[in-house]
Amino acid sequence: MKSFATQQNGIFKSVCSLDCPDQCGLLVHKKDGKIVKVQGDPDHPVTAGNICNKVRNMAERIYDEKRLTTPLKRIGMKGEAEFKPISWEEAIDTITSRWKQLIAEEGAESILPYSFYGNMGKLTAEGMDRRFFYRLGSSQLERTICSKAGSEGYKYTMGVSAGIDPEETIHTKLFIFWGINAVSTNMHQITIAQKARKKGAKIVVIDVHKNQTARLADWFIPIKPGTDSALALGIMHILFKENLHDEAFLSEYTVGYEELREHVKQYHPEKVSLITGVSTDDIYQLAKMYGETSPSFIRIGNGLQHHDNGGMIVRTIACLPAITGQWMHTGGGAIKHNSGILEYNTNALQRPDLLKGRTPRSFNMNQLGRVLLETDPPVRSLFIYGTNPAVVAPEANKVRQGLLRDDLFTVVHDLFLTETAKYADIVLPATSAFENTDFYTSYWHHYIQLQQPVIEKYGESKSNTEVFRLLAEAMGFTDQELKDSDEDLIRQALHHPDNPYLAEIRYESLTERSFMKAKREKPLFPGKLPTPSGKIELYSEKMKQAGFPPLPTHTPLAPDQEFPFMYVPGPNHNFLNSTFSNNAKHVKLEKTPKLFINTIDAEEHGITDGEAVRIWNSRGECELTAAVGEQVLPGVVVSQGLWADEPGKNQLVNALTPDRLSDMGGGATFFSGRVQIEKA
Repeated sequence: MKSFATQQNGIFKSVCSLDCPDQCGLLVHKKDGKIVKVQGDPDHPVTAGNICNKVRNMAERIYDEKRLTTPLKRIGMKGEAEFKPISWEEAIDTITSRWKQLIAEEGAESILPYSFYGNMGKLTAEGMDRRFFYRLGSSQLERTICSKAGSEGYKYTMGVSAGIDPEETIHTKLFIFWGINAVSTNMHQITIAQKARKKGAKIVVIDVHKNQTARLADWFIPIKPGTDSALALGIMHILFKENLHDEAFLSEYTVGYEELREHVKQYHPEKVSLITGVSTDDIYQLAKMYGETSPSFIRIGNGLQHHDNGGMIVRTIACLPAITGQWMHTGGGAIKHNSGILEYNTNALQRPDLLKGRTPRSFNMNQLGRVLLETDPPVRSLFIYGTNPAVVAPEANKVRQGLLRDDLFTVVHDLFLTETAKYADIVLPATSAFENTDFYTSYWHHYIQLQQPVIEKYGESKSNTEVFRLLAEAMGFTDQELKDSDEDLIRQALHHPDNPYLAEIRYESLTERSFMKAKREKPLFPGKLPTPSGKIELYSEKMKQAGFPPLPTHTPLAPDQEFPFMYVPGPNHNFLNSTFSNNAKHVKLEKTPKLFINTIDAEEHGITDGEAVRIWNSRGECELTAAVGEQVLPGVVVSQGLWADEPGKNQLVNALTPDRLSDMGGGATFFSGRVQIEKA
């Protein structure tokens, strides 16, 4: 078959590379060798031709004049963005010569890769790069910044990161969007919910902020940050008390429901109301609605897990569908992630056996600032790709301070000269997803999709797999695993005898069809779960052995008199983390970085709508524009989006976020920070 990239004109199937659960099928239009239009693929069974504004404007990002075209070498001070172009040969030689010196003097663990899923392609994010750094013997990175806390909590209850097939939610009668602004972050689940609503379904949104999703709900329930587990326990209290539970399901498919029934007696509505800010009447109404409506479906978001108690929050909410037996109804149950359904052969892709018995030290990515400033022996070199930690990581001021170290040799591989790249010694130009061969797995729907290069590489840019093959060769590594082609990597990853869902999905078949659905012949129930008991674990002995309460519980967030406001820096509609924050069109759509403040708090602090407001704590400060109203509860402030640095503006919201780790999985605690505010 003729390569898409070499064809000058036509319409070609592709896939969205962004870190989004929807993983949309795309049609890319080319004229004279360039992309002129990106639209949704109407043939995709779930995304069905509908795409977000970010992807619709993707061609602007691909051909942005600010995009890097050659390797760069720093000639000025770190952070000042003074570079000169160099050849790839010089860049690779500079990097590997420095690494060979560091390995000889301080060992390979002085080198640390730092990456995440700026591009969700599996080869791009966790393919040849992992093989290279395993072979090198470098320090390893714990990539836990996004969903690890919630995934761990969910798996304590369910045993696997899997819920229902979202296509089944067309049959759902009650949707609860809990801690997720799905209009911006899971738009096709909203599309399905709206179709179901035309047949009588209700949409409930539980969130700390009256965002886009809350505004389209039939019922919006505002809640104090970090108190979601208390609300879930209060719902359970009423379900048991009012005999709205499914005794037969609980008896056959769960462990510990009698203990849970006794445990939740303490979470009476009056107590839960004081904790959550949700009225007792609303708690009763929500519990009754949930207990009396089947099928009911809970879409558990990422936001609520970004707390000190985030793992337990998700663990607790994940118990609710079992109480009322929702898993037995088509369209009933929950989704946190569905990545367990599309679990490919990570060992075959990443090849941890290349460590050859070594056990290098590892660092949690949420604490990069600490790693750079406090580690002994120190990290002496960073290789950063697929992320922009100077903006995205917690305690961003500390991260930037670490990146300024004169003795730190930093390499950044990216499409743009990001805030992080400005601190680099060497910057390498990266390809866009449309220039790569890769495969993608949604963590929401059940489809695997193939990306074939649609256009030729931009300038001298190279893919991650190309870069790490070059580095391996220059380091003198001769392992075949470091020479495998992209097609080889895909074949190896998709060959997974332990996952029957992928039995019929192969590289060759994907080249013909572009997307294929996992072969999921039956729902979770009736069946055996991969928990120790094989059942839903309402009481978890495994949690007890790990030092956690075996029953779902609520642990309050710590108060702070000096910084009384709970601060939630959530996503906005037109950026994805820091991606698109350097695009003028997307910035214009968002207008200005806002801080949502309740009217009562604004009056007490003499702040009026539209004024500049200073927000600060012991970690840093920034200045945002006040958005005063009833969008948040008193005592809570919310911002949206990670904004690019601009001269004369102080809008680095992650300067305020803590780098503490969550209760489970070493996850981030972005939303458990506290701040003070004043008129600027």
